[in-house]
Amino acid sequence: MSTLTATAAPRETRANDRAGLVEIDGVHKSYGAHEVLHGISLRVEPGQVVSLLGPSGSGKSTLLRAINHLETIDGGSITIDGEYIGYERRGDALHELPEKEVLARRTRVGMVFQNFNLFPHLTALENIIEAPIGLKRARRSEAVAQARVLLERVGLADREGHYPRQLSGGQQQRVAIARALALEPDVLLFDEPTSALDPELVGEVLRVIRDLAHGGTTLIIVTHEIGFAAEVSDHVVFLDAGRVVEAGSPQQVLRAPEQARTQEFLDWVI
Repeated sequence: MSTLTATAAPRETRANDRAGLVEIDGVHKSYGAHEVLHGISLRVEPGQVVSLLGPSGSGKSTLLRAINHLETIDGGSITIDGEYIGYERRGDALHELPEKEVLARRTRVGMVFQNFNLFPHLTALENIIEAPIGLKRARRSEAVAQARVLLERVGLADREGHYPRQLSGGQQQRVAIARALALEPDVLLFDEPTSALDPELVGEVLRVIRDLAHGGTTLIIVTHEIGFAAEVSDHVVFLDAGRVVEAGSPQQVLRAPEQARTQEFLDWVI
């Protein structure tokens, strides 16, 4: 079980607080001698939509995966509403939790991957109901009813019996979004959700995420879709070489960046 120094104590969350506060404080992450996150700090308010932008290798996906403890960190801390996902605090140190406890806490954070990660042997509906039933969060009849509501929400009510191989990439990604929503997470993470799609399928996935952006769930989106980020985000963060170069409103970061490196990146991608 690994330990690291805790840099921030969890805040106490009152019962009437809005859920979904993400606090990232001085996070470091290395792979061997290569440090990919250099003391990242970021606060995402409940219900806020934040887009993470940056070139390949800037640390965006690593940071996203660290939020729900798919990646461990080497220093600093990450909390959701004051609770660590993969650690518990003992004095001034954080100790990694057993996997069973990590999985239980991780249910508060949904994640949509760029390559869908659907189970190929399960239908669209079965992919969605597996976690609620497996975690004993719902009886099968309840999970099925909820899954059908979610499939309707993402425009796939007529595809519940289809297997992933029978769905287009955009449809598979929409099933993946419905699956992530099935546990009613406080925070929803998107790791380049359109990067594996043909261009004509990107719009259908972005429409679903756009609808979610108005729904009150905290969204953190790694994306190269600059126009989309400008449209849906409350806050945009530009990372480069594992550091936050610039952060602010979409208007400020994307239209009037203060840092030359941000402008250089925008000139290249737009």
